[in-house]
Amino acid sequence: MKQAVRWLFAVSFVIAMTGAACAQERGTPADAKQMVEEALAHIKQVGPAQAFEDFSTAGGKWHKKDIYVFCYDLQGTCTCQGANKPMIGKNLIDFKSADGQPLIKNFVDLAKTKGSGWIEYQWPHPQTNKMEAKRAYIARIPGYDGLVGAGAYK
Repeated sequence: MKQAVRWLFAVSFVIAMTGAACAQERGTPADAKQMVEEALAHIKQVGPAQAFEDFSTAGGKWHKKDIYVFCYDLQGTCTCQGANKPMIGKNLIDFKSADGQPLIKNFVDLAKTKGSGWIEYQWPHPQTNKMEAKRAYIARIPGYDGLVGAGAYK
């Protein structure tokens, strides 16, 4: 069952991103980090609930090139998802990336131990549908038991 959920998540993500990303150029790791820093400022300004809704709305400021914002609480439940809104509210702590990493657990562990930093993993690119190396910048949200992140293909 868990494997089917993982597969469904990966496939639905690729499908959701394919249409939007096909006409876009690729973002850089610097773009991803900047988006996370802007997202943290937005959370501070409007509060987590409003910011999570803003981040999960397709298009606009929180979708640049092939980069989008995602958020999780520290138990691994998705609280915002710029590419796949149906994932919001699902606990994905056991989700594994294509290279077998416990991806969300790694995000949470990094946020808890270091506060912010980079995670590298394999993820299907929405334009090519091929597995590619990706880097996500993760930062813990001050005053909230959660994290915000954004990733870019290498």
